[in-house]
This record gives sequence, structure tokens and C-alpha cells, in this order.
Amino acid sequence: MRFVRLRQIGLICMLVLSTGCATNSASNFKLSNLAKSDIDSVTDMHIKETSKLCRELTIKLYKRNPRELAKAPPGTTVKKRISQIFSNQRIQGFTELNGLKGTAAITLSFSETYQGDRVFALMAGISSMLYSAYNYQDEFFILDEIDQQKLYNSARNLETVSWQLNNRRDSHGERYILSNGISEDGIRNLSYERLFGKLISLQDMMALLIADTTNRNITRVVQSAASMTFLPI
Repeated sequence: MRFVRLRQIGLICMLVLSTGCATNSASNFKLSNLAKSDIDSVTDMHIKETSKLCRELTIKLYKRNPRELAKAPPGTTVKKRISQIFSNQRIQGFTELNGLKGTAAITLSFSETYQGDRVFALMAGISSMLYSAYNYQDEFFILDEIDQQKLYNSARNLETVSWQLNNRRDSHGERYILSNGISEDGIRNLSYERLFGKLISLQDMMALLIADTTNRNITRVVQSAASMTFLPI
């Protein structure tokens, strides 16, 4: 039964990451790949995919919320913001956010008193939270370990963030950060929700794969997406 489940997860991984696999030709072979197990290679592809989706989400949120970029230091562009969000500051914490990172930065983005760039606070928080779930590593090798519980918790936190984006409002009844919405023609834009769905699926998939590979259990938490708190990473 466990083998069947692991095989199913492996097939899903292959489908989700097929695009990345297609470019992994012999010409792209690296000597360091000899120090990787199959699960290490899958983990690396998940990291790249989550980073790609976070970059896409950052761009979309800035397009929807140009007022937030206007709060950034003069001359700041979306490209520069992305460079900052995925820099090594994810490990130490972001100076502009008073050293906050992870879920603390996410919480700041929904604070009534915060006057800064909320998109930056949100995406810096999401990026550093996911990076933390992968032990702040960009690449994995045979002797490296990864915690399935951190991956699972990060997926639940993403569900919470997605809910807050759609529902958290300030004292004037306005959403802190605009995302999903309905156009004047009555067409619903759920592209943000789909991006979050992909990120959540990747984290859940990776958590299950690690749990099956290491024969460790995931402590499943019953938590409403509407929760105002985040699980520890």
C-alpha cells in the first residue's frame, strides 16, 4: 500500500515538473549530480518551481497594487523588489521590515498601522517562509535532510495567507492587498488563487514524499484557513 502511494506521488511529481525535466538534458549534466539521490533531484525541482511561482505572484500583486510599489524607496522597480525578496536577506531578515521575515513579515503586511510596501512585506514573508521549510538551501545532496512537518506547515500557512488576502480589511472596509476580484463585466479573476493552489500542492506533495521516503509521520493540524495564526516552520 505504501509503495502504491509513493508511486502515485512520484507520478504526480513527474507531471507537475515535466517542463523542468524536459530541459535537463545530458548537456546540462553537473558532476555534483552524482552526489544526489532521486529524492534530492525532486526536491531541487520543487524549490525551483516554488521560486518561479513566487516570482510570478509578486509581479501580479504589484500590477494589481501599484500604490504599494509607490511606497518603496525612490527608484525601486518590481525587478529590484524581486531581487531583494529572493536575496540572502531571507535568512537574516529584511532591514526594511525591521529584521522581520517569514510569518512575522506576512503578519506585518496585514497590520493596520504598517505604512510601508505591503506587497513587499507579504512576498518577502512568503519567500523566506518557504525557504526556511527547505532549510535555507537551494540544492540538496545525499546526506542532507528535510523535515516533512515544515513542508506541511508551510502549506497550511499558505492557505491562511490566501484567505487573508481575500478577506482581511482595514478600518475603512478596504482590503489591505488586492488580489482576486470581479471585473466590470462580471468576470471573476481567480488567477491569484490558482497560484496559491499550485504552491500549496507542491508543498503538500513534497511533505508526503519525504514522509514516505523516511518513514516518518506528519502531524496533521485541524486549522481553519480563516485562522489569524500561523504554524511554526
